[in-house]
Amino acid sequence: MTATDNLLRIIDVAVVTPSDPSLPPRSLPFTFFDVEWLRPRPIPVQRVFFYRLTTQHHHHGTAHQLISDLKRSLSRALTLFYPLAGHVRLTPGARTSNRYELFYQPGDGVAFTAAEYDRHVDDYLDDDPALPVSVFAPLVPLLPKGRAVLAVQATVLRGGLALGVTVHHSACDGASSTHFLHTWAAAACADTDMPPPPVIDRTLIADPNNLYDVYYKGMSLPTDGGEIEFTGTTASSYPEDRLVATFALSQELIQRIKDALAAEAARQNNASTPLRCSTLLAAYSFLWSCYFRARQSLQNPMAIDDGGQTRAKTYFLFAVDHRKRLNPPVPDRYMGNCLSPAIAAAWQDELAGGTTGGLFAAFTAITGALEEAVGERSQERWERCMKRLSVAAKAGMLSVAGSPRFHVYGVDFGFGRPAKVHMVSAARTGSVSVSDARDDGRGGLDFGVPLPAGGLERFRRCFADACRDVGYVQESDKLSSYY
Repeated sequence: MTATDNLLRIIDVAVVTPSDPSLPPRSLPFTFFDVEWLRPRPIPVQRVFFYRLTTQHHHHGTAHQLISDLKRSLSRALTLFYPLAGHVRLTPGARTSNRYELFYQPGDGVAFTAAEYDRHVDDYLDDDPALPVSVFAPLVPLLPKGRAVLAVQATVLRGGLALGVTVHHSACDGASSTHFLHTWAAAACADTDMPPPPVIDRTLIADPNNLYDVYYKGMSLPTDGGEIEFTGTTASSYPEDRLVATFALSQELIQRIKDALAAEAARQNNASTPLRCSTLLAAYSFLWSCYFRARQSLQNPMAIDDGGQTRAKTYFLFAVDHRKRLNPPVPDRYMGNCLSPAIAAAWQDELAGGTTGGLFAAFTAITGALEEAVGERSQERWERCMKRLSVAAKAGMLSVAGSPRFHVYGVDFGFGRPAKVHMVSAARTGSVSVSDARDDGRGGLDFGVPLPAGGLERFRRCFADACRDVGYVQESDKLSSYY
């Protein structure tokens, strides 16, 4: 219990069940994409959506009505996404003791906590000064015991509302969980068209190479048939010294990054091949090169002997969605996990290169990792994934969570777009979160960067320097972490 927790008052704790009571029991067997998220001590995916409310909305009775409406629309959304009301269990009667499933039965529901918190919503919206990750702790719900996979908390703030959503990654990936959130929001707006329903069928994922067993062996799960329990059912530590600030990459800045990469490719005699560079690859390259320069003194690299010269590699981890890439492809609305990691590796001395040299080294490594993740026969390499992740983690690795394709700033329950969305779980683990931009709607991106105060100050300086390196200076030369 922290001092700030004393400001939180729980109004109600309820269980919200699907609105259709006739849903039959359903078991969804885990695929190899799912089982890897049962790894020990993962932090569930936690997001907090902050909404400003008008004076009319914030009237005490109206705020309670908003919470009632959220419960009612959640019940409707759960009828379509009913497995999220269930829990993870060992498959009864399985021939081996390592087969898990997501199981729903009538009566199952989602824990919904309603609370009031004596802080103003604006306290959470600015990035100057940056916020300690720990300030979000009272706003994100814990998963109830029993291997539940979803919990929700609606907290009435002064001037606004915080909606905290916790999802266990073994149930589904970000594409699925945000599909659910958009469906819930649409259900709350009676005049809004509902998104297409999810495709709930785990048999769509083939496993010819028996990756389930390969991934399962890479985790320390019970071998005696005992049930696991999820981390997050009890209050876990929030790093006391870690702050999180949002850095905005406008569409104009992203275009400058692409232009700088094309010029550097031409300078390095690669002009004969046109540079193919997506917005996300440009942004990742910029982020990684800035982050590495800021964290250089804090790295714990793996030394590699290169002809008598000691060099070191550092790594960048991002997820690749394989729905369209499997054979046969899986529908976009498939509900479950369908991700594999792409692991980029770069020499530290090249990544630290000044002007656009480090940026291009990052881009080259990231595009190579993407090609390896999606290229010909890439799935045959998945069984080595756990070992490569272990190497990268020991050497020094920056990972990215989230995606701009999830459109988290479009999750509107009828009282406007979110004023801010924080991916708390990413900040807790030290990962950088990425989303669509909160206030431009023109293709920009937001990155949530978690670092201790000194590291964050270095990152701000490196970010500003890197902007100037690609010929981009914001109005009044302000640092781009501020809105």
